[in-house]
Amino acid sequence: MTAAKRKRQDAILELVSTRAIGSQEELRQLLIERGWEVTQSTLSRDMRDLRIARVPTPSGVRYTAGEHSGEEGRAVLSSLLPQLFQKLEFTRELIVVKTFSAGAQPIAEAIDAEADPDIVGTIAGENTVLLICRSEAARDRVSRRLLTLAGR
Repeated sequence: MTAAKRKRQDAILELVSTRAIGSQEELRQLLIERGWEVTQSTLSRDMRDLRIARVPTPSGVRYTAGEHSGEEGRAVLSSLLPQLFQKLEFTRELIVVKTFSAGAQPIAEAIDAEADPDIVGTIAGENTVLLICRSEAARDRVSRRLLTLAGR
């Protein structure tokens, strides 16, 4: 990665984490104000690389940055779940997390970023995340933690 790309992506992360930004064009204009002439396609690639997702919040839709691993992933999950979580259901080693519309992808990304050894993997749709756990005991641990993070 070039130094210029790294600096541009740092600027994107800083903007997304400090402002409620609802569209790529709004983000692009903020970058231009900071001296970054960026095309929509370059911005889209940067946002994909940075795992920035558009999520619904009580004050409207905004962009949020996903993290890549461990403690950072837990921080993202703890901020997303209270906003996007609706309910949780489970059977055997499976957990189904129901979310508000467009909430499944960012939650699945945050869960995957945690690399929880109790979770084999996730599958996400528009408003549903399927978690495959290693055992029923693992499912119970993960379910309790998700409910706690969601404030339930």
